[in-house]
Amino acid sequence: MASITGSVEIRVRRPRRGVLVGVLLIAWLAAWFVLRGIDTLSLGGQETTRLHRWLTEQADVLGRGNAFFDAIRIAVDQLVVLLQNVIAQPSYGRPVPVIGWLGVVAISAYLAWAFGNWKVAILTAAGLSFLGVQGLWQESMDTLALTLGAVLLALLVGIPLGIWAGLSNRAFKVATLVLDLMQTLPTFVYLAPLTLFFAIGPAAATIATLIYAAPPVVRLTAHALRSVPAESVEAARSLGSTRSQTLLKVLLPMSRSTVVVGINQTIMAALSMVTVAALIDAPGLGQTVLKALQTLDVGVAFNAGLAIVVLAIVLDRVTTAAGDRPWRTASIRRKVLLGLGGLGALVAVWFSRTYLWAAEFPSDVNLGPRIAVAATDVTAWVQDVFGGFTFGVRDAVTEGVLNPLQALLTESPWWLVSVVIVALAFLLGSWRGALPAAVCLGLLVGTGVWYDAMVTLASTVLATVVVVAVGLVLGVWAGRNRRVDSWIRPVLDAGQTMPPFVYLVPFLALFGTSRFTAIAAAVVFAVPVTTKIVADGIRAVPVATVEAANSVGSSSWQVISKVQLPVARRAITLAVNQGLIYVLSMVVVGGLVGAGALGYDVAAGFAQSELYGKGLAAGLAIVLLGVMLDRITQAAARRTPKFRRTVRGDDKW
Repeated sequence: MASITGSVEIRVRRPRRGVLVGVLLIAWLAAWFVLRGIDTLSLGGQETTRLHRWLTEQADVLGRGNAFFDAIRIAVDQLVVLLQNVIAQPSYGRPVPVIGWLGVVAISAYLAWAFGNWKVAILTAAGLSFLGVQGLWQESMDTLALTLGAVLLALLVGIPLGIWAGLSNRAFKVATLVLDLMQTLPTFVYLAPLTLFFAIGPAAATIATLIYAAPPVVRLTAHALRSVPAESVEAARSLGSTRSQTLLKVLLPMSRSTVVVGINQTIMAALSMVTVAALIDAPGLGQTVLKALQTLDVGVAFNAGLAIVVLAIVLDRVTTAAGDRPWRTASIRRKVLLGLGGLGALVAVWFSRTYLWAAEFPSDVNLGPRIAVAATDVTAWVQDVFGGFTFGVRDAVTEGVLNPLQALLTESPWWLVSVVIVALAFLLGSWRGALPAAVCLGLLVGTGVWYDAMVTLASTVLATVVVVAVGLVLGVWAGRNRRVDSWIRPVLDAGQTMPPFVYLVPFLALFGTSRFTAIAAAVVFAVPVTTKIVADGIRAVPVATVEAANSVGSSSWQVISKVQLPVARRAITLAVNQGLIYVLSMVVVGGLVGAGALGYDVAAGFAQSELYGKGLAAGLAIVLLGVMLDRITQAAARRTPKFRRTVRGDDKW
């Protein structure tokens, strides 16, 4: 009998990550049925831990008698008070500000004309006058004063840092790391720690706004300087220019438009943060919106929210026009007209200092109550006509998706949730995702607000899934079709100029106070940035690559799924990351309209001194959630083979 001998090589294929993730989730669900309700670390609304009480005590200790922080607080307070005295508050023994409403409108319109054009000047005058017609002139000027103070400080710090980062590779790397961290944190998170050192008030609000608003101008200034053609710099140096001359005569003039874009983004971020800072007693429109939301007065909230939008549009258009204006010397005719316009503005200022009608906005011209009543009536009509549908959608999503997801996270033992999340992070992003996840989860347990953090995480995950899905569809559509991009781009721009508070008002009318309201507002808040990044990534795919796919008979779906999405993977990863951060920020703000959890804990910490430590711990928990989710998504993207080849510069897919 012949024996047959031979060697057989057996290759065992590893199961795909998707299969492993599915098995892990099924195992988690099975464990939940057995262990639900055990070690959930739930904590009542008024209950505190030893850490919370210690943080409250430290707030009392640090808040009094520290010369260094007191000096900073007093200096910032003086700047804000000075600006308020000039345009907002009665000052220097007068019942009106130094410059009344007519002078403010005239100076603003003149500056808009000088740095932009006459169309922007008309928009500025009309927009500011409308704020007075709404009956919110003083509140609007308080908001403007805080915004200007924060922007002034942000530019004094940010532009020099941006120049340094633009000229030094080492400084650029350090700045990138710091700015990434600053922009990862939701707006709420800046508030609690600063009140620890600067107390609740305008100073802490201004410093929080400064920190939040500085990154855009630093990033864009550095990017602008590093984007100047090397030939221009070499030509200047070959003529004997010093480093300072090259900077002042070549680099800054050639990067002017991009730097102005950075200033524009800083102003928008500052206005957004100033309204949120109403939680720590910042004066202005934010206080009006906050009080209206707390009393569920949609009409008043809409009127104040409309004023914030108008102010944002005015500031955005003025700075955008300044960036678009050509860099050249004005003609003699324009100089003469500017001189006459300046004289007219000074006359208006004189009138505003001399006559009460020009100093204090006429009270008989007040459409604010009518706007509020109309908004309330429209809200009641919408709820009567569409309430069955909108409330039905809310209840269906809440009962069918949100509640089960929240139950899985909150009713599982904390150690089981931690193990599952670390395992998911390892499967998706190897140790680069698992290690930060383990550290963040360990610290999250230590904050004492684990249960509320899981409630916030459930809302964040659901909203992020919707944001990514909508952003991908709209982004791919806009990236492949210029006409569609031209249609939706203005809507996306408008969406990004509106502060977070404003988004809550219409959704409060549609869905009432609930977690779903915060999720819906978070989706609308985060979709614009996600869509823009995806569209830019799709548009950046080389035309030759797309044409090669079309030439071999690929369908549109095949071109999208096999070519454009894989090549644009880095942009899509950034879009997911930014959408996640925007969602987390908005879901937390939604704590004011029924979302509860960490957002409510932070707000309660500001409102009740005995809960300050718990609010501070909740702010830390928000940071930990943001960092954990950010690290996991980035690690997952790095582990993707196609992404790794792209990073190494391999263009062959």
